[in-house]
Amino acid sequence: MNSKEILKSSLGLTNMVLHSYLGDMDDSDLMKRPGIGCNHIAWQLGHLIASNANILNMVAPGMAPELPTGFAEKHSKESKDCNEAAQFYSKQQYMDLMKKLDDALIAAIDQASEADLDKPSPESFRSWCPRLGDIFVLLVSHPLMHAGQWVPVRRMLEKPVVM
Repeated sequence: MNSKEILKSSLGLTNMVLHSYLGDMDDSDLMKRPGIGCNHIAWQLGHLIASNANILNMVAPGMAPELPTGFAEKHSKESKDCNEAAQFYSKQQYMDLMKKLDDALIAAIDQASEADLDKPSPESFRSWCPRLGDIFVLLVSHPLMHAGQWVPVRRMLEKPVVM
């Protein structure tokens, strides 16, 4: 297994966790917050999509799917306190955008050579993701950084344990 195969396999594992936790949730469930000061799941999904699309375009210009107009703004730090469901998207819309982003990420991984993965990352990331390969690890694993926040919401909603 080479580096690119490991990245794609890791994305598969990330998606298994994501779909397990979100599979039986509905649109209203996505508006729940796991605790005081935490962002609701809809905002988190939008943040994942918007930030990963931005990062992907930094390292593979033009590869990320185009997001709906105003999408990034609706999921910015300035909008994190909004609780109006109408300001956010449906679960299906988030999942469709996530799938398009995953497809673009896989295409970018496939396009990169093994040597490319050792190239320096964009300057703004170098202190914690020094190489392009590190950026791909970040993109593949970023949803897992949020998935732990979805478990308390599942417990509040009395959803079954999935992992």
